[in-house]
Amino acid sequence: MRIKLLQIKESKGEIITTPGSVSKIMKAESKADRECMWVLHLNTKNIIIEKELVSMGTLDSSLVSPREVFKGAILNSAHSIIVVHNHPSGTPEPSNEDIQIMEVLKKAGKILAIPVLDFIIISTSGEYWSAKEKNKLQNCTLSVIT
Repeated sequence: MRIKLLQIKESKGEIITTPGSVSKIMKAESKADRECMWVLHLNTKNIIIEKELVSMGTLDSSLVSPREVFKGAILNSAHSIIVVHNHPSGTPEPSNEDIQIMEVLKKAGKILAIPVLDFIIISTSGEYWSAKEKNKLQNCTLSVIT
């Protein structure tokens, strides 16, 4: 039996230009019936190297480890990453736990020299919340996404 959600999807060479473009690329993943977290590994031109599922949780929570978030990025020699997380509840507003993990990942990325360009929450309705758009990722190299 193959579980589609667990498959790592190969890049089609999508270029990330805005948080909205990430939301469109992740449209199918936004329909997941449980909280999941994906990492988009990007090259220097913001082209997706790989879209990786790093955590699958329950209806309202997902266990996330910085080690798992950055492992694939290191192995892929990613220049930067974008973290994408879904909310099956339909509202993309971040929880306190989302804000805490965002801060931890931002610090880890700084130490590893793999900046977190954005932390995006997607919902089943197509709405999204972007840390970049809300200015929640200060001290990161965010100017790469135009």
